[in-house]
Amino acid sequence: MSSELTFTKFATEIYPFLDIQPFHSVYYRVLEAFARGDIRRLIITMPPQHGKSVGATTLLPAYMLGLNPDIRIAIASYSGSLASRFNRRVQRILESREYSELFPDTTIKQGAKPANYIRTADEVEIIGRDGALLSVGREGSLTGNRVDCFILDDLYKDAMEANSPIIRENCWEWYTSVVRTRMHNFSRELIVFTRWHEEDLIGTITSKEPCRELRSFSDLEEVGENEWLYLNFEAIKASPASEIDPRQAGEALWEERHSASLLQQKRQLDTLRFECMYQGHPSSREGLLYGDSFAEYETLPRDIVRYGNYTDTADTGDDYLCSICYAVDTDGIIYICDVVYSREPMEVTEREVAEMLCRNRTRTAAIESNNGGRGFARAVQRIATSTKVEWFHQSGNKEARILSHSATALHLLRFPKGWQKRWYELYNHLTTYRRTFHSNRWHDAADVITGIVERETSNAFRPKVSFIR
Repeated sequence: MSSELTFTKFATEIYPFLDIQPFHSVYYRVLEAFARGDIRRLIITMPPQHGKSVGATTLLPAYMLGLNPDIRIAIASYSGSLASRFNRRVQRILESREYSELFPDTTIKQGAKPANYIRTADEVEIIGRDGALLSVGREGSLTGNRVDCFILDDLYKDAMEANSPIIRENCWEWYTSVVRTRMHNFSRELIVFTRWHEEDLIGTITSKEPCRELRSFSDLEEVGENEWLYLNFEAIKASPASEIDPRQAGEALWEERHSASLLQQKRQLDTLRFECMYQGHPSSREGLLYGDSFAEYETLPRDIVRYGNYTDTADTGDDYLCSICYAVDTDGIIYICDVVYSREPMEVTEREVAEMLCRNRTRTAAIESNNGGRGFARAVQRIATSTKVEWFHQSGNKEARILSHSATALHLLRFPKGWQKRWYELYNHLTTYRRTFHSNRWHDAADVITGIVERETSNAFRPKVSFIR
């Protein structure tokens, strides 16, 4: 009977007060697959205060010891005291009446009885079985202990620790010399973190070992024996909808507790920190191409000589259509006026771009003809009749163009004050764009501002164009 008990059912029996959201149901289903041995190596990242540790480091060890009283589990965290706290929470579950009804064969020492069994804040043994629960702080020792399952929860205390190369190196050294050496052929690993830095333990592991992003439940069955399965819950949905996370772009993970508006306020305080902690997409400030160095303006100057537009249609379903209207003054300074930055289908963005061209008095619009851009340009021209729409083929190397024009873009471009609120996705993708080209998921915003700079700085850069008649 107990072997048929799902992890979600177990969790609500032990903690009836749990507020199970749709993402918790997914989270618990994945944890159950791990508990039953269907997954050997699992990484889960989640924003703060979303129930990460309750599921993975409190309820999960108790559930696993119930399924298999002979399993030896070790919990590790950034400090021994925090790891001990997790251990004590699990022990309180193991000695509860609710637990004994679900898993009567898994019991631990209570009071002084039985005398020959260990029960401390750092170690507890299962009576009459080989199972045990150990806890250890980062850089602590587990000499002589066999570990069947490691659960690593937050190995960095805060951003200061995670941003320290010395602490990151020490953490990696401890992981390879302690965690990995205590494991055997059938051991399992669960790493559950709030991300702080691109070169934290998760970043280092995924750069060295095979890793599969969890996007559908079929991945639970198809993951390789030595492959990591990686599940990332974004606080604000930005990646494409999937079976695992079917939210639409912009939706909060837990609206009732952490609303999208509250999360946007946090994002505005520090975009890079938000991307690490809440989105699971860390970037180091020293590796950014633009950062937050774009200049801003209050109002357009009087000496505007030209209004233009540059548009790049989406290459794939995951890409953004990026269309930017701008104005140029007599000194060649480029003022960003309006933006359409969207993953909506073309039948939606055609009208949005055309209406933007009209309200910004745009005389000429340049649209890349790559990937359906020619048809898009014709559709826009039919609506925006007062704008001369031209399409052209962009044959230049995207990486070389973006990197070589980045300094000029920072020098010439001006964004309207408050643009991080007005176009937060554009702001986010530009200010977190990295110098290492292939480390970036989206190039659309950087590609368009590069195209604008190319067109406005020299006639030599202007491509051959065709006009819509």
